[in-house]
Amino acid sequence: MIKYFQLLRVKQYTKNLFIFLPLFFALKIFEGELLIKACISFAGFCLVASAVYIINDYRDRFEDAKHPTKKNRPFASGKISSARALLIMVSILFVGLLIEMYVGLNVFILATLYFFMNIAYSFGLKKIALVDVFIIALGFTMRVFVGGSATGVVIQPWIVVMTFLLALFLALAKRRDDIVVGEGEGKQMRKSMDGYNLKLLDSSMIIMASVIVVAYLSYTLSPDIEGKFKTTDLYYTVFFVLFGIMRYMQIAFVEKNSGSPSDILLKDRLIQTAILGWIALFGILIYF
Repeated sequence: MIKYFQLLRVKQYTKNLFIFLPLFFALKIFEGELLIKACISFAGFCLVASAVYIINDYRDRFEDAKHPTKKNRPFASGKISSARALLIMVSILFVGLLIEMYVGLNVFILATLYFFMNIAYSFGLKKIALVDVFIIALGFTMRVFVGGSATGVVIQPWIVVMTFLLALFLALAKRRDDIVVGEGEGKQMRKSMDGYNLKLLDSSMIIMASVIVVAYLSYTLSPDIEGKFKTTDLYYTVFFVLFGIMRYMQIAFVEKNSGSPSDILLKDRLIQTAILGWIALFGILIYF
């Protein structure tokens, strides 16, 4: 079963937790009916995302075979036949979109747009430097809109901005890892790497980290936000944001191991501490 979990990229489902952000910030995360809708939409979106991963891995199988860790993926290693993987892809895509249609028409439309956007990414756009990371960031933003559409919660502009900025930072870190691995192996990991080098990626990550912190601090000190949540203490949570970003930069610049954000989230105790600390403190401040 391990090879099928790898094919579906189950570990990547952590990215889809962004679907729950609108509920959390709308102070409705404990409303049972809305939470159930978000969970159903989450399940459907995970299946759609897995279908995208299967197509993407099939397209990348020859490039992945050159990568020291990606070579173990089912396609690159030959563990699963193309015909069987195609059957699985069509099946889970159909079920995933059917679930999203059950949740709501707008959710179905967003999930369909996400699928076709990533098809375009897999079949060419991923080879264009900068365009590739912006599409990845847009995919995270679409998850937020899926969560808002599924629950009927109005999406606040700052959620969209912060999600996009954070996702762009993570995508740049991933590309940096591709450059580092490529230099170590003496091979080019991706076609889009022609448009990147360490100097560009390092400076871009530093810029994005700075913008994220300033934007988040401005958000916590906004009179409108203070009035909405009835607290002036949200700026305390910037501690966890700073710590989390600096830890991620340490992983990228010092440990040179930022290739998989999902693996980092699942394994790195300091990142987990920063995220859980932020959720706990932010939740206490706005809910209690």
